[in-house]
Amino acid sequence: MPKIDETIKFIPVNIAVLTISDTRSFADDRSGDTLAGRVEVAGHKVADRKIVKDDKPSITSQLEAWIADDAIDVIISTGGTGLTGRDITPECFEPLYTKPIPGFGELFRMLSYDLIGTSTIQSRATGGLSGTTLMFALPGSTGAVKDAWDKILVTQLDIRYRPCNFVEMMPRYGEK
Repeated sequence: MPKIDETIKFIPVNIAVLTISDTRSFADDRSGDTLAGRVEVAGHKVADRKIVKDDKPSITSQLEAWIADDAIDVIISTGGTGLTGRDITPECFEPLYTKPIPGFGELFRMLSYDLIGTSTIQSRATGGLSGTTLMFALPGSTGAVKDAWDKILVTQLDIRYRPCNFVEMMPRYGEK
């Protein structure tokens, strides 16, 4: 049965939070605030937080900067995963993956189905590893952010979670 093993010491990770939106600012970025708040409540550090426009060069540039930064362990974005012409987040994330994590998007949509039914088919939430940096692209709604964090990421980013988690594997992500 999956559980938290309290005999293992918690290890906080450094998480960069990226909001992708043409209309949001820090004054009204509810999804970014929700995500950053949950990251901190879980005991992790919001190592950086940015808002960028739905523009491929801007998104890609920010992602590449964080991937190159050894102080960033995880990148989580919110926004731009739908089907409209401006929704280009997966197109920015996926070329940067050295290893995709298809189970993330699959699990997110499975969990979302119970809440929003077949509308979940419109989500292109994605996850992967770029070098040694974990990356997850979430939809822009606060509900989607809560679902992804509370039902997937909070445990997978906790080294105490058993039977396995992302954090315990982090030292091995750069293996050759």
